[in-house]
Amino acid sequence: MNAPHDSSNALAASVGEQLLDLLRRRGVQYLFANPGTDFASLVEGMASALDAGTPGVAALLVPHENVAVGMAHGFAMVSGTPQAVMVHVNVGTANAVCGLINASRENVPMLFMAGRTPLYESGPPGARSMNIHWAQEMFDQGGMVREQVKWDYELRAASQLESVLDRALAIAGTEPRGPVYLTLPREVLAQAAAALVSPGAPLMGAAAPAIPDPAEVERVARVLAKAERPLIITSSAGREPEAVPLLSALAERFALPVVEYRPRHLSLASDHPMHAGFEVDPWLEEADAIVVLDCDVPWIPGVKQPRRGVPVIQVGVDPLFARYPTRGFRSDISLTGSPRRFIAALKPALEALADGAMGERIAARRSHIAARAKARAQQAREMIERARRDKVMGFAWVTHCLAQAAGEDAIYVSEYSLVRPAMRLKRPGSFFGSSPVGGLGWGVPAALGAKLAAPERLVVAGVGDGAYTFANPLACHHAAAEHGLATLTVVFNNGGYRAVERATRSMYPDGKAVQNGMPLTWFRERPAIERVIEACGGYGERVEEAEALPAALARALRVVRVEGRQALLNVIAA
Repeated sequence: MNAPHDSSNALAASVGEQLLDLLRRRGVQYLFANPGTDFASLVEGMASALDAGTPGVAALLVPHENVAVGMAHGFAMVSGTPQAVMVHVNVGTANAVCGLINASRENVPMLFMAGRTPLYESGPPGARSMNIHWAQEMFDQGGMVREQVKWDYELRAASQLESVLDRALAIAGTEPRGPVYLTLPREVLAQAAAALVSPGAPLMGAAAPAIPDPAEVERVARVLAKAERPLIITSSAGREPEAVPLLSALAERFALPVVEYRPRHLSLASDHPMHAGFEVDPWLEEADAIVVLDCDVPWIPGVKQPRRGVPVIQVGVDPLFARYPTRGFRSDISLTGSPRRFIAALKPALEALADGAMGERIAARRSHIAARAKARAQQAREMIERARRDKVMGFAWVTHCLAQAAGEDAIYVSEYSLVRPAMRLKRPGSFFGSSPVGGLGWGVPAALGAKLAAPERLVVAGVGDGAYTFANPLACHHAAAEHGLATLTVVFNNGGYRAVERATRSMYPDGKAVQNGMPLTWFRERPAIERVIEACGGYGERVEEAEALPAALARALRVVRVEGRQALLNVIAA
């Protein structure tokens, strides 16, 4: 993330102007901003820098704070580099908290900044000048987000800016990565800038990731070498795109079935012979050794668990998920290290143990896994066909048609809608699912950030109607139009909150709600949400018939790919 060496140290007029310049020097490409009265020094600094021909970081005006955080999230998940967000004091922070919680649980690096109500009632430049400056002050503004960030601080003086900013970015980029919070009082932003100590490179960088302990890797290898039915469970190994081909080679060589359980990243190609599907329960009954690879919830304990005595190995940059207050999944071996580094070390360790008996076990597993894969493929075809024939088309049919039309090279952002068994994906970094915490409204903004990070690729957001509403859709489409981000949004519109109904049915299968109807789960009216995007110059279309969907997708994709405009399909689905 280091910027090229730059020996120049021209002094900015203010801390606000210097902040913009320093972000650029430190390799941050974008500042997603929703401004308020605390931004005056930044606005003046931007104008001064443009006038002088020395612009700082690219600052993008975003019409809602949750959209700004979602865009930074989407950019970082595709590019791997942290970006900056700045909002207006405590009220802007409050609007952004849901997106910040998502970023925190998904380990997304982000420099999240907010102004801070002026410290002084009168006196220095930036002191209070409006009625809101009294009501907006808090005793502890950072307390609003402290549980969701790795670090928080309030800038005290101009001389601190360089070390504080470098520290913030270093902490955000250190595994397990995540957001940090920096508050900026208006008087400090208005102070005269101080000379930079190290203009060309940061004073400190992110800590190097942990290397898996070789002795523990060998211990894992011995467990797997003896197993008849080993199993790998992952949701996010593909967070590191480099881990995908390594996992592919490991699974193929040793016939290790890989379940992508509630996936948030593409960790293994859909057509890989060792892909064991997306449900873990069918495999737990027979598994005699389990590797949990970067997966916070590898099974639901109240439904099915590994058999007693089966060794469980948990691997990740934080294998115990220390920030989760309660997480009781057994871990006989807990190994710290990224999936990429672990897999790279495990393969040669397993090779060293290979013998004739192990070869026989591998051969037996291979045929067993192939038979199950064939049955699973047939089930997927039947699921898609049922979803097509249903009176109201099902999510599997919508996903299948979308994947067929958009292709394997698209980037798919899924917020509780895309049905992975109905997709055939191969390219690392082509699929991103919701944060495990489930703060709705992430998908559409994240897709905009993904498009900003990969402008040459088609980016598709597949979201439910609830998730779309939570995303502040007018603000999303406004931002897309403002910054020329042509994405396709497919809304899987079932007219309510399906997750709430499922939870109620699960807890009260014979209850009154199941018998007489579900309060608080379904809406009587379905707004014409396809019209919202039209207000921002985009293309919207409502689709109600399964057979009409492929043609509608073709029209929408032409708008995105050929005309360079954003498009949305409001698909009425069951």
